Amino acid sequence: MDEVNVANHAGSAGKGDVTLVQGTTFCISSANGDMSANLPQGVFFEDTRFISAWVLKLQGLPVEPLSSATPEPFHAFFVGRAGRKDHTDSALLIDRERRLGAGLTEALTVHNYSNRPLQCRISLDADADFASLFDVKEARHVRGGRCNRSWSEAGLTLESEREGHSGRITVVFPGARLEGDGLVLETAIAAHGTWSGNISATPVLDPATGHGAAGAGDPGAAAMRRVMAWRKSMPTATLRNKAVERVIKRSQEDLGSLRIFNPDHPDRAVVAAGAPWFMALFGRDSLFASFMSLLLDPSLAKGTLLTLADYQGTKVDAASEEEPGRILHEVRLGASAGLALGGSGVYYGTADATPLFVIVLAELSRWGLDDDAMRRLLPAADKALGWMEAYGDSDGDGFIEYQRKTEKGLRNQGWKDSGDGINFADGTLAEPPIALCEVQGYAYGAYLGRALLARAAGDAQTAGTCVEKALRLKKAFNDQFWLPDRGYFAVALDRDKKPVDALASNMAHCLWTGIIDDDKAALVAAHLLSADMFTGWGIRTLAASMGAYNPASYHNGSVWPHDNAIAAAGLMRYGFVDEARNVAYSLLEAADHFNGRLPELFCGLDRSHYPQPVPYPASCSPQAWASAAPVQLIRTLLLFDPGLPWKELWLAPTLPPHNTHFHFDNVPFAGEGRLSVHIDGRAVSVQGLPEDIRLRHEPRPPLNELLNLTRQ
Repeated sequence: MDEVNVANHAGSAGKGDVTLVQGTTFCISSANGDMSANLPQGVFFEDTRFISAWVLKLQGLPVEPLSSATPEPFHAFFVGRAGRKDHTDSALLIDRERRLGAGLTEALTVHNYSNRPLQCRISLDADADFASLFDVKEARHVRGGRCNRSWSEAGLTLESEREGHSGRITVVFPGARLEGDGLVLETAIAAHGTWSGNISATPVLDPATGHGAAGAGDPGAAAMRRVMAWRKSMPTATLRNKAVERVIKRSQEDLGSLRIFNPDHPDRAVVAAGAPWFMALFGRDSLFASFMSLLLDPSLAKGTLLTLADYQGTKVDAASEEEPGRILHEVRLGASAGLALGGSGVYYGTADATPLFVIVLAELSRWGLDDDAMRRLLPAADKALGWMEAYGDSDGDGFIEYQRKTEKGLRNQGWKDSGDGINFADGTLAEPPIALCEVQGYAYGAYLGRALLARAAGDAQTAGTCVEKALRLKKAFNDQFWLPDRGYFAVALDRDKKPVDALASNMAHCLWTGIIDDDKAALVAAHLLSADMFTGWGIRTLAASMGAYNPASYHNGSVWPHDNAIAAAGLMRYGFVDEARNVAYSLLEAADHFNGRLPELFCGLDRSHYPQPVPYPASCSPQAWASAAPVQLIRTLLLFDPGLPWKELWLAPTLPPHNTHFHFDNVPFAGEGRLSVHIDGRAVSVQGLPEDIRLRHEPRPPLNELLNLTRQ
C-alpha cells in the first residue's frame, strides 16, 4: 500500500492483539483489552491517536487475559481475571464489552466467585498523546505537544495541541474519583455477586469549534445504525458449501465496517483501504475494492468515483506529484496530514489509479449508474485519459511510465509499490522510468470502457478514437512485453526499454483487461498455475525460481487475495474455467483457515508442505480489497454480468458439480431493484428481473464485441 509499510513492517501490536474498526476510527489493543503507548496501540480517529494508554486494573494489578472475541468489526468481548501475587486462583473475573463508534465505550462486569464479599478496587489509567498515525506505526518517538489534564463532574479531560492540530478527549467513569493521573472506583461485591458499570471516551478534533465525529453523545449509536442499514441491504447467500457461505458473510461485515463518510456528503460512502493503518481513501485500493464488491453494493463504486473526482489533480506539483487529471494515491487527515507520502495531506504518486478510474466508471455504467452521476463523472474520465497521454506517457512511446518527482514519494508506483517490488529474473532491481505490464492493461481497458460510454451516448467519433488507441496499445504491448523464449510477459519495461523478465503475477491483470492476444493466453495461464507460481492456496506474486523470491516477503513471493481474484477473473475471461475455479476455491479454502477473513496477504509457502496458509506479519486485517476478493470470486464463478445499456443480464454459472446448490437473494440490480439468483445443478433461475431485461445463459461477450452490439 505504501513504501513505509514495506520498509519497516511496523511491528505488531503484540501477541493476540485485537483490532476494531468503524469508519475512520479504529482501535488496537492487547489480548486483555489494554492499550500501551509504547506499542502501536490505541484509539485512532482521522489518523490521530486520541487514546495512547488505556490500562484497567483490579486490586492494583493488570488484568490477566483469558479470551477475546470480535463478533462484529466494531465490537469486542474480553474476559480476564484479576492478576495474582501468588499461585492462588483469583476469585475476581471481569468481562469487558467494547464498542467503537465516534468514540469508545466499555461495559464492565466484575464477578466475585468467592463465598465471601470482597472489596474491589477498579482503576483506569488513561492517556492521550494525539500523535500522528505514522509516528505510532513506525514506533517513532513522539515529540512536541503537551497533554493537559483537567477534572470535573463531566469526567477527565485530556487536551493538547500538536503541530497546529488541537485534540481533546473526555473520559467518563461514573462513580470514580481522580487519583494521581488515573480514575479509581472502589466497591463491595457480594459473595457470588457482580458489579457492573460503564466507561466511555469521546474525542473532539477542535476544542474551539467542538468538531468531532457524529454521534458523540452515544459513540456506538451512529455506527450501529449504519451497520443495521448495511446488513439490511446486503444479499444473503445460501450455499451447500457452508465454509464459503461464512466467508461471504464475513466479507460483507468487514466491507461495511471499512466504509468512511464525507461530512459534506453524508450519503456518499467510500471504502477505506484497510485496518489498522490505512483507514483512509486510497485511489487504487478503493477503486479495486469497490469494483470487486459490485455484487454487494454498487453505491460504493459510485461514492468512490465521485470522491476521487473531487480530488482529481488540477496542477503540476512535484512535492505531492499532483498533475492535471491524475487520480490520487492517498488522503491523510489530522496530525498525519503533513506526514503522508510527499509531505502533504493528498499524495498522487500512482500510475494505475487513473486508468482504473475510467474502467470502474465504465463497469458501473453497465450496472445502471444514474444519469446525474454520469454527467458529473464523464468529464473526470476524459481528464483521466488526458493525464494518461500527456503526463503518464512522458516520453511519447505509447506506454504509461512512472518515476517519482520527490524523494519523499514512492519509488514504485504500481500495486507492488515496495522499493524492491519490481525486479529482473536474477533479482536485480529495475530502474525507473518503469512501464508496468498491468498498467498498460488498465489503459487498454480504460480506452475500451470510454468507447463504450461514448457509443451509448451516440458519440461515434469519441468511440472510434478510443477504439483505435486501444488497438494500437494492444499491438505494441504484445510486441514489446512478450518474451517468446520464456512464454510469458515481462513484468515491465525499465528506463532503457529493456523487458524486466521476472515471472510475476502482474500479467494475470492483463488477462483481466483483455490486452493479451488470444494465441498467448494459454501459455500465460499455464505459467500462473505452474508449481513455480501456484502454492495450492493461491498464485504467488513472484515465481519461486526467481532471484528475488522470498515467500515471506511483501511483494516477492507472497500471496495476495485481491491479486488472485483478478487472476481468476482473467482466466475465466479467456475461457480457462478449470484454472479459474482452481484459483477461486483454493483462495476460499485459505479464507476458512483465517476464520473467514482473508488478510491483506499471506506467505507464499507450498500447500503440500504447509497444510495451513502461513500468516504474513503485520498484514492488514480487515483490508478492503482482500475483503472484496471473495465477492469477486463468486461473481467470476457465476459469470454474472449486467449489461443494462443493452437490456441484458449474462449469467452462466461454472460451479463444480459438488457445489451447485447456490441461492443468492437481495442482489442489487438497476438502481433500487433486487434479484434472487437460484442455482441447483443445471437449473438456473432469476427472480425480480425487469421485464425489459433479457437473461442470457452464456458468458458476457468481450468489450470489443459489446461495441459492435451498440452499432445495431
